[in-house]
Amino acid sequence: MKILLTGGNGQVGFELQRQLCLLGTVLAPRRQELDLSNEKAVSHWLEQHRPELIVNAAAYTAVDKAESEPELARRLNAELPEQLAAYAAKQQCWLVHYSSDYVYPGTGSMPLREDDKTGPLSIYGQTKLEGDLAIAASGCLHLIFRTSWVYSARGNNFMKTMLRLGRERDSLKVVNDQIGVPTPARLIAQVTELALGRALFTSHTPSGIYHLAPAGETSWQGFACEIFRLAAAQAQRLAVTPERVEGIPTSQYPTPAQRPLNSRLVLNRLEHELKVTMPRWQDQLALTLAELIDLESR
Repeated sequence: MKILLTGGNGQVGFELQRQLCLLGTVLAPRRQELDLSNEKAVSHWLEQHRPELIVNAAAYTAVDKAESEPELARRLNAELPEQLAAYAAKQQCWLVHYSSDYVYPGTGSMPLREDDKTGPLSIYGQTKLEGDLAIAASGCLHLIFRTSWVYSARGNNFMKTMLRLGRERDSLKVVNDQIGVPTPARLIAQVTELALGRALFTSHTPSGIYHLAPAGETSWQGFACEIFRLAAAQAQRLAVTPERVEGIPTSQYPTPAQRPLNSRLVLNRLEHELKVTMPRWQDQLALTLAELIDLESR
């Protein structure tokens, strides 16, 4: 099977390259080989290579910058998924796409279900929602995974930023009124491979939207404190301790794009279809942190 993987250089894309090879030949063109912002270039690539499965891990993820670059954000987050979905519908092949908790308004304190009302607060969230809707409207076979707070041992992310700051400073202020689920890219890739295996070979995974995250919930402050606790337990030198991480409200950390306060995700649909129980976010963080420490020690 010939698999097109977009965004192969990203956090999720890197992990997907390691997982998708179990299903077939992975084609992960780099930017110089395929400009995803160019509609004609994408059409030509699809016509030339004729993939039999598409996994779209490409996205415009600079949440704040999207407020000043809405056209590019819309191209990558909405128009590209629509274009890939049209191809998948015509070829009758599966499309996997990754969405975001930012499609929801982030109000209340109840965990969100896949069919709860959407209401993005930012250009980023709006364009991600447009992508979801376009894929569903295309009629193609699709899996849309809505995830949150993605991080990994590679790339730029909250975990690595906190470790850097924690080595430099003896106290930090971190937002504590945004509640969500830290999700490692490795877990996203593993679940994707499992879901695709069922969809391709057993027909037991229905098309639709699925929440994909570990179990549990925390704030950004709680995430930071757990990072420092686990790092200290693995003999990492830090200037800060969890007790020196002060929680502050979002209002004290203004950004160009508004963030949802409630990003709790109900995982029942994913767990029911895949017959799995999602692991705790703390356990996933421990694995990812250990991987980072191993990479840094080489």
